[in-house]
Amino acid sequence: MTQTIASSGGDSIGRIAELIGGDPMSRIDADMKHVLDALAGLGARPLESATPGAARRQPRLADAVTAILARQNRSQGDDGVEAEAITIEGAEGELGARLYRPPGLLSRLNPMMLYFHGGGFVTGDLDSHDATARALARRTGAIVVSVDYRLAPEHKFPAAHEDAHAAWRWLVQRARDLGGDPRRMAVAGEDAGANLAAHIAIRARDAHLTQPVHQLLIHPIAGSDLSRPSYGETLRARPIGLPAMRWRFRHALENSEQISDARIDLVARQDLAGLAPATIVLAQIDPLRSEGEALGEALEAAGVAVSVLSYDGVTQGFFGLGLLVNKALFAQSDAAQALGRAFAPARHS
Repeated sequence: MTQTIASSGGDSIGRIAELIGGDPMSRIDADMKHVLDALAGLGARPLESATPGAARRQPRLADAVTAILARQNRSQGDDGVEAEAITIEGAEGELGARLYRPPGLLSRLNPMMLYFHGGGFVTGDLDSHDATARALARRTGAIVVSVDYRLAPEHKFPAAHEDAHAAWRWLVQRARDLGGDPRRMAVAGEDAGANLAAHIAIRARDAHLTQPVHQLLIHPIAGSDLSRPSYGETLRARPIGLPAMRWRFRHALENSEQISDARIDLVARQDLAGLAPATIVLAQIDPLRSEGEALGEALEAAGVAVSVLSYDGVTQGFFGLGLLVNKALFAQSDAAQALGRAFAPARHS
């Protein structure tokens, strides 16, 4: 494993950790803080103070980027990526999805990627994470399919996991029709979406389906222990801290015991051997950092090739902010290099 760049978990634990380590937001990079300040200026409130419906209507990081660019008289520019609305097969009916085609595609047999947005299984959609899907398509040259999977609390766990598995089966069957190479397909996602991506790799292995050639797991939900160090350090972190993660789990799960389900608590699994190589991207100011580190250690112990890339001074949700946040550009470049290596071997077979 390589490292690059630098219990119920009571609030008292978080306060002690903050007293020892200081306010987590004091370590934030200036460009990341600029985005979060813009988000606050748009009226975004802490998730834990909102209903799921209200949380989905709130301004998002993507809206903050748009607002900053407008103030600077800048446009988001033309990245050359073509996006098309499509429908795919979910576990219980059709799901919306978005197909991203980067410039310079071959007529057939292009690499492909199935991507799942973040939002803790409760919020997020195709638009909130459009920038990430576009960046992955442009930087890797892969056709990206972003999935609008079902959200809780309307569709509680494991609905999203069932949709993810169905989406992978659909992509395996339809890859050639979309111009893709079924031998060069990866999975990717952010927080909840990263958990879904890892779930696909595990379930594809167990069901003897086509396995992804790589897993890109961006600050994954991967554990059940809310007393891990990063949870305590991020009691007051923005945009996501310990209270927001509790809020997410409360709405996503049917009961508190489900947080220990093997599909959520990947770190505790004893059957991680034989999975696709993984790149884990972590943010310093993120409650999920510690379990992402633990997942990297668990994969390495199981013999899985894994690289853990950790970025100081940024928060959960930073990866898609490449127009404004330097560390996002670094992370996108690093992730694209890992995916490029995964896509390359079959190119000449």
